[in-house]
Amino acid sequence: MDLGISGKRALVCASSKGLGRGCAEQLAAAGVNLVMNARGAEALEETAHAISDEYGVEVVAVAADITSEEGRRQVLEAAGAVDILVTNAGGPPPGLWSDWGREDFLAALDANMLTPIALMTEIMPKMIDKGWGRVVNITSQSVKAPIPQLGLSNAARTGLTGYVAGTARQVAPFGVIVNNMLPGIHATDRAIQLDTGVSQKEGISMDEAKARREATIPARRYGTRAEFGAMCAFLCSEHAGFIVGQNILCDGGGTNATI
Repeated sequence: MDLGISGKRALVCASSKGLGRGCAEQLAAAGVNLVMNARGAEALEETAHAISDEYGVEVVAVAADITSEEGRRQVLEAAGAVDILVTNAGGPPPGLWSDWGREDFLAALDANMLTPIALMTEIMPKMIDKGWGRVVNITSQSVKAPIPQLGLSNAARTGLTGYVAGTARQVAPFGVIVNNMLPGIHATDRAIQLDTGVSQKEGISMDEAKARREATIPARRYGTRAEFGAMCAFLCSEHAGFIVGQNILCDGGGTNATI
């Protein structure tokens, strides 16, 4: 399928690896030029060169902390007027409700709610001026079914979801389409972090921790960055103009919900 976005320009956050990289790769495969961001310069440059070499698109790499005001300024200056925005940031650490204080919640809100909002606030006016734009926020399946040990993520990402629900409907008349993607467990560093926590807490091997988690997923496996990225690319395509303010689960059926 021709996604109709060849030659457009996308900013993809936290895209040196994991789900962000999957989104960047699939957008590049559709002919989209990229501005890629991550904190680690070495991994980012390596990924940017690999994508540029494989897909023949223009790739600008900006190593900066997107959750800080200075980092956002650097990225936005390099990005300019992009057609597509994919927001993404690593989730806060797991734990118990009794582990967290005010500063923990503020850090989670900054990274997983206020940063995407700040990026949309800066970028969407230019999209409105052009009459076309796509925004995909990578959130979590936890906004549909909260995960007890991920209370910080539950809170921050649900806040973003509420914001998008109203905002997406305000900008849709101007051709700007905003949706969220809700990943379950994928074969990324985040899965390793979570499985490591279970392994250490319960005194089991990493393989056993992974096998236990896979058994809770109807697909009986972790997702891949390629299939996640393919859904992101579709939501950024010309064909997604009637999909507004939705929360798209990509979790192998792990969230047991009718709606």
